[in-house]
Amino acid sequence: MNIALITGSCGLVGSESAYYFSKKGFNILGIDNNARKFFFGKDGDITWIKKKLKGDLKSYEHLNLDITNYQALSKVFIKYKKKIKVIIHAAAQPSHDWAKNKPFIDFEINARGTLNLLELTKLHCPEVPFIFMSTNKVYGDNPNKLPLIEEKNRWEIKNTHKYKSGIDENMAIDNCTHSFFGVSKSYADLIVQEYGKNIGLKTACFRAGCITGPNHSGARLHGFLSYLVKTCLKKRKYTLIGYKGKQVRDNIHSIDLVNCFWEFYKKPRKGEIYNIGGGRFSNCSILEALSMVEILANIKIKKNILKENRVGDHIWYISNMKKFKKHYPRWKQIYSTKKIINQLIKEFSS
Repeated sequence: MNIALITGSCGLVGSESAYYFSKKGFNILGIDNNARKFFFGKDGDITWIKKKLKGDLKSYEHLNLDITNYQALSKVFIKYKKKIKVIIHAAAQPSHDWAKNKPFIDFEINARGTLNLLELTKLHCPEVPFIFMSTNKVYGDNPNKLPLIEEKNRWEIKNTHKYKSGIDENMAIDNCTHSFFGVSKSYADLIVQEYGKNIGLKTACFRAGCITGPNHSGARLHGFLSYLVKTCLKKRKYTLIGYKGKQVRDNIHSIDLVNCFWEFYKKPRKGEIYNIGGGRFSNCSILEALSMVEILANIKIKKNILKENRVGDHIWYISNMKKFKKHYPRWKQIYSTKKIINQLIKEFSS
């Protein structure tokens, strides 16, 4: 019995991973205590995806555990030990705004929860690939210090700049302002690297841009495209926070992301970091996203633009995935932003 242990198994990345690895012949051990409902209320409730996973996958076993509870997690690792063949750690408190108001809980989940999982992996199944869902927010506001150009509907960077193809892993993560969320995830990111480079675990940090897909329980405080499309279809009104709505996001579909995990699983490395996102293939500003929804859904959206931006928000962020593609040249990206939005519209309209 080969087990894929997935934390945050009912979130977007976790559930996509569960479906994907189940098709590859794994039994899925999903850990998720529906903390998103606690964070974001009804919009964040993942009960629907838990029922879907249980109904669709005979190989799926659900554990309602808190990753900050070391003793509870320890029992799982002791029970399954060598049967665990891959660990995908996608559980997190994912919101800037929420973290600022509840910094202790945010740190416990993002930092201590990750440390718990790494230590238990070291003790009970040290040979398995450990895949960590990190974030581009570890770079703080350093991306905002780039020489950006304001265009009609988006911010951009000069064609001659070294980051024209996207931001790579060499950007500094210090000497900048982070959100509280960015700080807790930075600790997790660094400790995942350390367990790889110092101890020898097969670890990877995937520093993602905006991840999206139909399994996303998008909420106002987290889940950019999912929440945007859902809100526009229901209310036909959307609030843009800061930067005139021209801030640029790169968007990667959860299927494309989990395909990255599969490539790493087949040929793992130790203590790696990868910037991962839509890159130049799939990105948009918020204004451009709204325009796409208007055209594809044939609706008119009212826009409310707030002047004050969120702390830690990026004005322009596009991932440079050259390093990952060099290490794993068989990986191919399928979903553009337009294709993602079209899928979300069909999903939320049905």
